[in-house]
Amino acid sequence: MDYSRQEFMAIVTGRELRDGELAIFGVGLSMLAGYFAIKNHAPNLMAFTEGGVFGSTPVGGLPWGIECNRISANATSFTNAIDALGCLVASGRCDVGIIGAAQIDKYGNVNTTGIWDPDQVPWKVGRYTLPRVRLNGSGGANEIAVGCKRYIIMVTHEKKRFVDKVDYISSPGYINGGNDREKYGFPGGGPSAIITTLGILRPDPVTKEFYLDAYFPYATIDEIKANTGWELKVSPDVKVIPEPTEQELANLRAVDVTGSLRKK
Repeated sequence: MDYSRQEFMAIVTGRELRDGELAIFGVGLSMLAGYFAIKNHAPNLMAFTEGGVFGSTPVGGLPWGIECNRISANATSFTNAIDALGCLVASGRCDVGIIGAAQIDKYGNVNTTGIWDPDQVPWKVGRYTLPRVRLNGSGGANEIAVGCKRYIIMVTHEKKRFVDKVDYISSPGYINGGNDREKYGFPGGGPSAIITTLGILRPDPVTKEFYLDAYFPYATIDEIKANTGWELKVSPDVKVIPEPTEQELANLRAVDVTGSLRKK
């Protein structure tokens, strides 16, 4: 069956979403995964964006932004980020969110702020320093990571992204593992899965360190471990993820009608 890795990742992420949930998506692959779920198996999933667009479905293809006409044209409500992030997400009422990552570590902490030279990493020098490469920042991802009952991280599986410790925590996962999140009083429960272009990682229920739970048919365990910057543990019940069905691919492409995210 002909599909891209990005399409497979979006379908696998969408499979994690449940009918009737309140969900927040970012732009791009996370939105593709979310609206695929609505089209495929969760018609009553209630979606909104961090800009405050509620209850819409994309018109004429995936939107370019969180308030693009393609996502706001048929919304049931159109408010603002204060309502979306400050009320629904920060209060702990949002069931699930989807975010991306430039760097991610073994406890699901996400960096989207910058990449530093090794001797200038903020947590090493004890203060914020200028990054070598400045990234886009967290947007609403920090609020999603702190407030959603659970959230899913989508990221390309490369060793430069999967590091033992992120340069900077833009959006917190399980911080240093264990019950570390509880120290900060976050209303949300933390990341439930890291879904990559090679497989699915899930947190250990006690240590919160992410391990390999399943992998894509075209990947191998050795390949995934080689592209992970920590000693990745593998579930004794690790399994191969079922390929997309023809119906799943049709539903996904009905959302991404322009093929903007149909990369190999």
